[in-house]
Amino acid sequence: MPLDGLFVHSLAKELNEQLAGGRITKIHQPYPNEIIMVVRNNSTNYPVLLSANPAYARAQVTKIPYQNPATPPNFAMFLRRNLEGARLTAVDQVENDRILNFSISTHDELGDMQTLVLTLEMMGRHSNLFLVRQKDQRILELIKHVPADQNRVRSLIPGATYTLPPAQNMTNPFGSDFQALGPILLDQDKADWAKAIQQTYQGFSTIAAQNLATALETGADAIQTAKDWLANFDQAQPTLYQIKNKFSFAAFDWQPELGGQHFETLGALLDAYFQGQAEADRVNQQASSLVRLVKNELKKNLTKKKKLEQTLTDSDNADTFKVKGDLLITYPHLVKKGMQSVKIENYYDDNKLLDIALDPRFDGLQNANRYFRKYRKLRSAKDYVIDQLATTDQEIDYFNQIATQLTVASPKDVADIKVELIDQGYLREKVRIKTKGKQTKKPKHVLSAPDKFTASDGTLIEIGKNNLQNDQLSLKKANRQNIWLHVQKLPGSHVIIHSDHPSDQTIDEAAKLAAYFSKARESANVPVDYLPAGKLRKPNGAKPGYVIFEGQSTTYVTPDPSLVQKLKQ
Repeated sequence: MPLDGLFVHSLAKELNEQLAGGRITKIHQPYPNEIIMVVRNNSTNYPVLLSANPAYARAQVTKIPYQNPATPPNFAMFLRRNLEGARLTAVDQVENDRILNFSISTHDELGDMQTLVLTLEMMGRHSNLFLVRQKDQRILELIKHVPADQNRVRSLIPGATYTLPPAQNMTNPFGSDFQALGPILLDQDKADWAKAIQQTYQGFSTIAAQNLATALETGADAIQTAKDWLANFDQAQPTLYQIKNKFSFAAFDWQPELGGQHFETLGALLDAYFQGQAEADRVNQQASSLVRLVKNELKKNLTKKKKLEQTLTDSDNADTFKVKGDLLITYPHLVKKGMQSVKIENYYDDNKLLDIALDPRFDGLQNANRYFRKYRKLRSAKDYVIDQLATTDQEIDYFNQIATQLTVASPKDVADIKVELIDQGYLREKVRIKTKGKQTKKPKHVLSAPDKFTASDGTLIEIGKNNLQNDQLSLKKANRQNIWLHVQKLPGSHVIIHSDHPSDQTIDEAAKLAAYFSKARESANVPVDYLPAGKLRKPNGAKPGYVIFEGQSTTYVTPDPSLVQKLKQ
């Protein structure tokens, strides 16, 4: 189901139970439209994601370790000044709309108690997050400032009075007696019940209205059936459905025939649903310039390889140019200026006639010299072309590796890939501006940590998501006896099992992870090599992430996305 008013009702109940009475200890803003607010309650830290992202607006307790920017944005600094150390008293939904109010008790500048409200509106491209002073509804700050010419209905700038979005004049189903269902069921065809429900009751998405309409068809008492159906949102059973490669979620298991996956909390459900989709979107935004660079480099090197292969083919046929030169220098009198070609008996091939192309500007001897020059050039170029082909193939393999890493990257990995491309000379670093005559110091890049997974028997498995991580993980961090895995002959991640003698099940699980984080993630029966990390070698001058080895064993596996989610720490 979409994140409609009904789902937000369940979210409000869960968040209120987890957070009410807790203190706000930290606030971060990892992305422009999202903040993480850490609330400590009942000796537990709850990282609360409040997202006003146009595509992924939501509120949830999250376990995803978001990477924070080195310099906090202004909105995050404002919230820190006003909210850190304050107590979160309640989480409430506005009617049955996609609006949540986080009521916060704190002190003002004079030390008097006041209530501030973090209001999250989850409404697609109109999503926004406000900090509002409750007593006068003054907007203190908001995550997205909207000019008056873009929203004439209400003012969305600091200092304005906060007003709710225009009401839709529908009935809040929670607390309703559902008497309006009678006319709907009597006056409408069954095919129109869902639409009528959606137009009558607030907060119903199309799929939720269709599900209630289906329940009403089978229920004996329509009003009681509607109340029982609605009560499920107060006793959430978070469920994730997968049909082929498409996922959907619901606050309770309303389609048990699909065999959905159940979660303990709505936050865990939303992590599972949004992590891959939202992360991919963020990576696309952050890495768009890198993707273009990789595509251009691949295109350039593939074109170069094609030309080099043609030159190599020509060099293999260099002797034909020598034959033509010999024939022309033997029979120069057969060629006159202006001729496009000439046929001469080839004494190297039983005197068969050989058609020789000519440059009409030159006579026979001059054309012969042109063929001899081509012959000498191709003969001397062969060794050079072979070296260039090897270098070009390495470049193609390298950028195929980078392309694969970008498809499986999380936002924290993009910065590492960018630093690598700068270090390798493929990307120009932005010039740092001098301040008051002094050169500003370049901050040292901190390499992000590899992804961590726990095998079924508790063994730690680490996966490098980019070349810098791969080098660090495989050549510097890993114990020489730890088992290293990599998909065979394809770009992919380095995988380390932190065990000298892992079980067959752990090797199988690690191999499936290696296959998933590779170019073969959509394939079946993928070969994965494994061996002790101490057998890895890095040739002098090799690019980041490149290693050689021998003495490996090979196992064949099929990538399993559900296993990735199951083993992720």
